[in-house]
Amino acid sequence: MIEKISITIKPEDEKNLSLHKSLVIKELKKNNLSTDDFSLVFVKKSIDARHGQLKLHLSYKVYIGESPEETAKSLPVWKKADGKHSVIIVGAGPAGLFGALKLLENGVKPVILERGSETFKRKIDIAKISTKGYVNENSNYCFGEGGAGTFSDGKLYTRSNKRGDIGAILRILNYFGADNKILTDAHPHIGTDRLPQVINEIRKKIIELGGEFYFDTKVTNFLIENDRVVGVEALETIDSERKTFYADAVLLATGHSATDIYQLVAKTAPSALEAKTFAMGVRVEHPRALIDSIQYHGKTDKGLGAAEYRVTAQVEGRGVYSFCMCPGGFVVPSSSGPDEIVVNGMSAASRNSKWSNAAIVVEIRPEDIPDEFKKQAERSGCPEVAGLLFRTEIERKAKENGCGQAAPAQRIKDFIDDKKSEDLPKTSYTPGVVSSNLNSWLPKYMTERLRLGFKEINKNMHGFICDDAVLIAAETRTSTPVRIKRDKKTFECTSLKGLYPAGEGSGYSGGIVSSAMDGENACAAICSTFQRS
Repeated sequence: MIEKISITIKPEDEKNLSLHKSLVIKELKKNNLSTDDFSLVFVKKSIDARHGQLKLHLSYKVYIGESPEETAKSLPVWKKADGKHSVIIVGAGPAGLFGALKLLENGVKPVILERGSETFKRKIDIAKISTKGYVNENSNYCFGEGGAGTFSDGKLYTRSNKRGDIGAILRILNYFGADNKILTDAHPHIGTDRLPQVINEIRKKIIELGGEFYFDTKVTNFLIENDRVVGVEALETIDSERKTFYADAVLLATGHSATDIYQLVAKTAPSALEAKTFAMGVRVEHPRALIDSIQYHGKTDKGLGAAEYRVTAQVEGRGVYSFCMCPGGFVVPSSSGPDEIVVNGMSAASRNSKWSNAAIVVEIRPEDIPDEFKKQAERSGCPEVAGLLFRTEIERKAKENGCGQAAPAQRIKDFIDDKKSEDLPKTSYTPGVVSSNLNSWLPKYMTERLRLGFKEINKNMHGFICDDAVLIAAETRTSTPVRIKRDKKTFECTSLKGLYPAGEGSGYSGGIVSSAMDGENACAAICSTFQRS
């Protein structure tokens, strides 16, 4: 028999395992369960700082009269590709990599095309953004092996539990080298410093079983025969050589920043796209000590690590909320082209920097997009891309109000008072910041909602609005403004047969884990077509 038991303890008792066991025994007796022969397996930990009282909630699996299950037994069985079928995977992010592993469960060969570089070279390209202000449009924080999450945090928390088995994704990441903590933390996190090695190990396994990788290979067109996508044309970005790839199906897992892929879909099959709600705003950075003090009610000596927060407010019928909160983290340059400035956040595994940051963004519905971008999209032949055009313009304006990759920034108090900051606090953003009145170039409805949103947040997190809090712009890539329509059961694009959109770029998922599950589900659907044929 297996029971799940939850106990509550003080932070200082976290390592007092005998106390944990006695509390579990107490719960077992309360439920009239045997305490003679049982084993404990730690499942989950969460911190509760409500009402000024710090507590830890711990969950255990209790095996009564039987041995605990072994993690290895719950891993998939990956097979050598048998050569009967192959699938092109466009993009080596979580949807692409986990999709490839799912294909190998069925002996299907994955051929992965990634416009960016493998992690080692990608790290060099990313460093140039901060040191030289140079953005390689194909190898950066957004593009390259592992996807956008590889060098921008590695958060694994998701609420998409209906999409698949979250635990299964975490066990696979753990198998490939992620820390055991991801299996038990309430908000699991690998860390930017460790995730690249995990990604490398996944690549090694895929190659070992017959999969292929082509880095620095940018897809430029679909190959269509008899109204079906049968392959892709691609450009090797290093030597400009053009290549063609053919397969039984194409998984499109290019991420939310691949604007050129949306343009390709719009040109090939405009009806395949639909506009969706997205969000844009700024990244707010505070001294970590301040956020820790707010969240832990001044009790920062309990060894609980950097504090997290998640905030949301309703302003004028639209959500204003935090996204990708990075405790003890850094603000990073996330542009995917030289003519834009985009920021994001990340934390190393230790989460021990002097700052904590989060995106604070405003919900943007299709009807909120300014008319000029709607008209421009209509002239292009695909009205659904208006949100993309709007997003691009905000990123371009951020570039105009910055300097190189030094981003426009403003103290939060000055933003609320609508005045340019005379000076700026030291930030974690290594390319640097430039004082700018964000109210002068961000859309008015966005700044007004942010201003009201900050005031609402400050009611629950007193001190959030303070002299040392700085806003850095622009945060625009929380999700894609368009969705590539697909069949709910088959995952196949409704307008392009043979094409299977997946991951963040498809508009159906967000974050590492939900994208990984989406890639798995799409590839499982692809494999089912081979079994029927």
